[in-house]
Amino acid sequence: MRKAFAVLAGLSLSLSLSTAALAADKVIGVSWSNFQEERWKTDEAAMKAQIEADGNTYISADAQSSASKQLTDVEALIAQGADVLIILAQDASAIVPAVEKAAAEGIPVIGYDRLIEHPEAFYLTFDNKEVGRMQARAVYEVQPEGNYVFIKGSSADPNADFLFEGQMEVLKEAIDAGKIKNVGEAYTDGWLPANAQRNMEQFLTANNNEVDAVVASNDGTAGGVVAALEAQGLAGSVPVSGQDGDHAALNRIALGTQTVSVWKDARELGKAAARIANALAEGTPMDQIEGVVKWSDGPNGVEMNSVFLAPLPITRDNLDVVIDAGWVSKDVVCQGVQPGTVDVCG
Repeated sequence: MRKAFAVLAGLSLSLSLSTAALAADKVIGVSWSNFQEERWKTDEAAMKAQIEADGNTYISADAQSSASKQLTDVEALIAQGADVLIILAQDASAIVPAVEKAAAEGIPVIGYDRLIEHPEAFYLTFDNKEVGRMQARAVYEVQPEGNYVFIKGSSADPNADFLFEGQMEVLKEAIDAGKIKNVGEAYTDGWLPANAQRNMEQFLTANNNEVDAVVASNDGTAGGVVAALEAQGLAGSVPVSGQDGDHAALNRIALGTQTVSVWKDARELGKAAARIANALAEGTPMDQIEGVVKWSDGPNGVEMNSVFLAPLPITRDNLDVVIDAGWVSKDVVCQGVQPGTVDVCG
């Protein structure tokens, strides 16, 4: 836990030092894929606050889950005078022409949280394979054998595969040994909870409700999974993973219907994006950003300049961490929780 915070604090400090002397008055354009996930509003608030604290101007657009609209949005941000672009891609492949258009005009691009596999895009995210490992470890610790279901993210988002790769690294030995059986695996179109619920309902039906564990790739999909389990009277008896630290998920952890949410402090990611954008807008080369590493583990092996922040798994045992960090209030976490069942809820 201390290590995770040390990494975040160190990155924040180093980026602060590297941008402190830079001139301001830059226009930073941000293209969001959507605001359906609770966390993106958190990212946006932290990012916007840092951009403005640095004396820069924040402009943005919401693609509303449309890859074609996002292309138009990016063109509009460029037309509005963006000096640098931060893009949360709806579709990793479809957004590439926008990156190339920006690069042709000398506008740096940051692929925010989701990979845009192009050498002209800077990649800023958390270590998504490690998130997948953390999800699988937490579920495996509770249920080391039996029928597993894998509710993956959107097939248009490379993060979905990074997460699954991390999950398989942890579970492969048990799967090969026959201790764990993969009885259902599906992508979740658009990361939509309703689609995750529908997939989970189908897997429950196909397996006569004999599902022992679910590795869901984020808190939204986990919510859909838990809804499907509740309808069959199974919520709380089947471990379920997630990520993002959504407030509803943290409450589910306290209630016992979700096992883990891998917390990626979106506030730190948003701040880091703002600081890196400032540096790039001022002409700092991508390979000279503080904390940068060369990374080429994407589907096409493209070498990219990247910064990775450290995630932290949250379970019933350390819910106090997110409360103490001001991420969520105790009242939200403990809503509906029986006194004495969870330490943090008293």
